[in-house]
Amino acid sequence: MRIKFNFITLFSVFLLIFQTVSAQKAPSDQQIKTKVDEYMKAAVKFEPFMGTILIARDGKPIVSKGYGMANVEFDALNNPQTVFRLASVSKQFTAAAIMILQERGKLNTSDLACKYLKDCPAAWQPITIRHLLTMTHGIPNINASEIGSLRGLPIPMEQWFEVTSKKPLDYSPGEKFKYLNAGYAALGLIIERVSGKTYGEFMQENIFKPLGMTRSGYEDPLRIIKNRATGYRQMPDTPITNLPYREIVRMYAAGGIYSTAEDLLLWSNSFFTNKILSKKSIDEMFAPFKEMQPDIGYAYGLWSSRQFGRRRLAHGGNATGFITYIAQYPEDRVTVIVLSNNERGSAGKINDVLSAIVFGEKYEIPKERKAVTVPSSVLDSYV
Repeated sequence: MRIKFNFITLFSVFLLIFQTVSAQKAPSDQQIKTKVDEYMKAAVKFEPFMGTILIARDGKPIVSKGYGMANVEFDALNNPQTVFRLASVSKQFTAAAIMILQERGKLNTSDLACKYLKDCPAAWQPITIRHLLTMTHGIPNINASEIGSLRGLPIPMEQWFEVTSKKPLDYSPGEKFKYLNAGYAALGLIIERVSGKTYGEFMQENIFKPLGMTRSGYEDPLRIIKNRATGYRQMPDTPITNLPYREIVRMYAAGGIYSTAEDLLLWSNSFFTNKILSKKSIDEMFAPFKEMQPDIGYAYGLWSSRQFGRRRLAHGGNATGFITYIAQYPEDRVTVIVLSNNERGSAGKINDVLSAIVFGEKYEIPKERKAVTVPSSVLDSYV
């Protein structure tokens, strides 16, 4: 007897097989917890990782845990409430502040930046706010030696602007992408001049307070911040080294925010609930302006790419003694946060592995690396 299959029947069969395989592949929350625990024990032992991690799905944590010391001198352990310097993870908050001001009709991302910057140099005249957001502006970075003698701490941004605005652009606005902090520092000045508030005040009143992010803020080196982690450096098989606080030129709106893993989950969830921004603004913020490679581009304070066949919006940060990384998978409503107070940590790599665990993808567990003795004759041959 001959059995006839039409196209719809075949499609239904393939769809059923695909759904069955996908259902088998997707790990349960308990399976995720078990695999994360196994991986993180190895990461702490061999990386060595110290900090906090948080994995959430549908806005609720699956794993939220601290590892190692927040402060070695006082035996204070890291936990989900430990405060970390976010470094460049701060950029997405600055971008969101610009979108808030646009929604209120105070500015537009297509506006020329010089419309809102006092004493704007001639070279900056073609730069738009969107150029600043997408790092296609051409404004160069400067180092501490170019600033000259400081007129106060933290470094006054007017002093930063005074020095930076005298330098030529690295390239014509919109010509190409170059990852630099300078554009986000300029955005901080725009936020202040448009809102009439300091950058820290605006963030507190319009983002942190409405979202209940009670352990987040704009960093002031003189402020006492409870549960703040100390930054360290530790390589495998070496003693841990204390890294004292150091003010970093250009951090400001490009990297001056501190937060916790739990607060960052509130922040991530706000994109699913439109609590701070409308869907229209979120769509604009998430859209990459220029793609550097297929499916990889810089949006507004976020890298837009594809990971494990899914859209990912992510950003990392690196400050003295701190490595941070937050990734969102919007369609899956998954958020993965890794905050480390070991400067030699691998927050980005760990974030990728934790994401792989959530989606049932392949990953490798860290292993001990042993030194190998190489005969001098072999080394001589390389020379």
